[in-house]
Amino acid sequence: MNTLFILVNIVIMLALIGILFYMQKKHVSFSKRVFTGLGLGILLGAFLQLAFDPGSAVISTTTDWYNVIGRGYVSLLMMVVIPLIMVSIIQSIINLEKSAELGKMAAWIIGILVATAMAAAIIGISAASIFNLDAGQIEAGQAETDRGIALEERLGTVEDMTIPQQILSFIPTNPFQDMTGARSSSTIAVVIFSIIVGVAVLGVRRKQPEQAAKFIDLVNSIYAVVMRIVTLILRLTPYGILGLMANTVASTDVAGILELGKFVGASYAALITMFIIHIIVVGLFGLNPLTYLRKVLPVLSFAFTSRSSAGTIPLNVQAQKNSLGVHEGIANMSASFGATIGQNGCAGIYPAMLAVMIAPSQGIDPLSPGFIIQLVLIIGISSFGVAGVGGGATFAALIVLSSMNLPVALAGLLISVEPLIDMGRTALNVNGAMLSGTLTSRILKKLNLKTYNNPEAIEKEVGL
Repeated sequence: MNTLFILVNIVIMLALIGILFYMQKKHVSFSKRVFTGLGLGILLGAFLQLAFDPGSAVISTTTDWYNVIGRGYVSLLMMVVIPLIMVSIIQSIINLEKSAELGKMAAWIIGILVATAMAAAIIGISAASIFNLDAGQIEAGQAETDRGIALEERLGTVEDMTIPQQILSFIPTNPFQDMTGARSSSTIAVVIFSIIVGVAVLGVRRKQPEQAAKFIDLVNSIYAVVMRIVTLILRLTPYGILGLMANTVASTDVAGILELGKFVGASYAALITMFIIHIIVVGLFGLNPLTYLRKVLPVLSFAFTSRSSAGTIPLNVQAQKNSLGVHEGIANMSASFGATIGQNGCAGIYPAMLAVMIAPSQGIDPLSPGFIIQLVLIIGISSFGVAGVGGGATFAALIVLSSMNLPVALAGLLISVEPLIDMGRTALNVNGAMLSGTLTSRILKKLNLKTYNNPEAIEKEVGL
């Protein structure tokens, strides 16, 4: 009987894929197909949640098959992330008129990312206080206890690293190893390596123009091929979101959400508030906030369902360049830096809320000015090098809580709602990266306003 149910679930998924394919053939806009995939995924996941026990063999096997579509799409994006970062940053640098522009770009991007992460920390502190969150109010079961023990064990690998050592970890001692994503700071290490290569080419161009010309031609050719691969993969976005969302809703722990409903509500209140602040800042820089919102939503939808900032980099870059009119070099750097630096959700709001929740258990007043100032500064410093995949928030929390001399085990109390909250955190992380690129382009007068104000820009340019 289980086999029959599984086959029926697979057939339903294939039918929904057929609907999306039909829409593509009818040239329905990319944005509409993305949101259709999102909506169909929610409906399918809700059906599975109601029809079967989330812990049943039917759900387990069905989600395994759905992962071929959902996680398979994420894997394809991850496949192209490193080649895209390398070749696009090198290509952007060698096309700069002045090498001094590179420093300005990087400074503004990183500055905006870290500043917004610190602002997000204040929002997180406020939300935890308004909702009166207290870790002592949450009962710990076996899963929560095991999670707490695991966090304490992991703390040993994080606690031994000082801030200078963490900064040193960004420097690529073996760029080929970092190209495999072996470290949490691999993405930023590849960015640094690519910048060094690009700057070296500028030097060669001044002294050996013929040699530089050969390398530049090679890079431009590789760039064209990589961007074509990106386009081919991005066309699968509606299908990937369908599979990811169906699995997420089908396997959601409803009981855990109801039990920790106050924390979930507080988390999303903080995330939405910070997102609104992002939109307001866009308006303060003389740009239409509604135009920005409409153009970033497809990217944020994927970030929400995939829970991967790094996996969203190709979508992020394309949307910034072709939809928002961001300068190519700035788009590449902001998307890459934003996957590991200053993540507003994972490195800003989440550890701040945890610290406020846990502080009373240690006899500390979380609303004292000294505690708040110390927490915000630590979050700003520690927001460097947060992994851009699921689990990055845990890494950030370990650094912040240990720096504040707070017990990390209590963070394990939230294991049942972690995936649900992580979806919103990742979407905010990615929006922070896109915001930094847009504002940096605006500040340096490199934003193409014609493209920004063109509602069909991304579909005309990318052919999605």
